[in-house]
Amino acid sequence: MKYVFFTGAMCGALSVQAADLPPLKTVPQVDVQRYAGQWYEIARLPMPYQDQCVSDVTATYRINSNDTISVTNRCLKSDGKWSVAEGLARAHNAENTKLSVTFLPKAIRWLPVGKAPYWVMALDSDYQYAMVGQPDRKYLWLLSRKPQMDETVYQSYLKQAQEQGYDLSALIRTKHGQIK
Repeated sequence: MKYVFFTGAMCGALSVQAADLPPLKTVPQVDVQRYAGQWYEIARLPMPYQDQCVSDVTATYRINSNDTISVTNRCLKSDGKWSVAEGLARAHNAENTKLSVTFLPKAIRWLPVGKAPYWVMALDSDYQYAMVGQPDRKYLWLLSRKPQMDETVYQSYLKQAQEQGYDLSALIRTKHGQIK
């Protein structure tokens, strides 16, 4: 079975590759049963669909019976209200490492547009930390099962992202614990 996961409200073409850079490297395999569940966003590169998010960003993945994953992204906005986005993800390789996601309305998700790449670039053996990006190197997410990430892992993931051609000058470190 093939499955997919997502963390930000991404948009773009699945096959876009950053100019003059080698192909983006992914992990060898993703076990979807272990990857499913809730992840906390630890850091991200800015993207328009997350501009309203000021803290407590999470993504929850639920495995469906039809080889897809339901995605629920949540974040706290500056007015204290929650922003929630529901999406659907699919795998594009047998290893479940190169994925796509759509947040289009359910009635039009069958269209061949509105799907974005979600490539798992790093994942620890205990499935506690992950790094996800896109082949064009425009968007990046660092994820953890808890609202914090071990600083050694964080720095290691940042180094790996830079080695793969990411410009991290605009990286946003996500705040957690803002909920009263």
